[in-house]
Amino acid sequence: MNQRIVVAISGASGVIYGVRLMEHLSKTDVETHLIISPSGKKNIEIETRYTAKDIEAMAAYCYDHRDVGAALASGSFLTSGMVVAPCTIKSLSGIANSYTENLLVRAADVTLKEKRKLVLVVRETPLHKGHLRLMMTAADMGAHLLPPVPSFYHQPKTIEDILDQTIGKIFDYLGIEHNLFQRWGEETSAKPR
Repeated sequence: MNQRIVVAISGASGVIYGVRLMEHLSKTDVETHLIISPSGKKNIEIETRYTAKDIEAMAAYCYDHRDVGAALASGSFLTSGMVVAPCTIKSLSGIANSYTENLLVRAADVTLKEKRKLVLVVRETPLHKGHLRLMMTAADMGAHLLPPVPSFYHQPKTIEDILDQTIGKIFDYLGIEHNLFQRWGEETSAKPR
């Protein structure tokens, strides 16, 4: 079986991270299962040149966020992991508190209970202590928190370069090969011995 990844796009600003993730995944043999929250769909229209239908067309399978009876809601549905990009504080709170009122949170909860990889691209700033507490709770449960904080050592030239560095870090964690950014030390004057 090819790698199977669940991708969720929630309603935080920065939906372009989820869009860019889907763009790159659609060029691989990874089987993608997509959930977009209603606020995620709204933000796609506000923040990007895409529609939710455009993003859904990049996925192998799409799900209604209300469908808690979907295959993704069961631990018997095998995946390599899940990414929530971007992850709202509301979604983070649902995940951290196992409040599985929708498929996005239920699929994340299943990912954690089955000890699979869960990446939360938490998009909020500034953070108060309640946000930090939720992140610690999610991390203690096994989530990998990956806020979209850009690096600049690779000297990005475009917004896509900045986005791709974060997407590359997600791919690294999930074990998906890529060349989305130049790694530290790849272009040095040091010679191997």
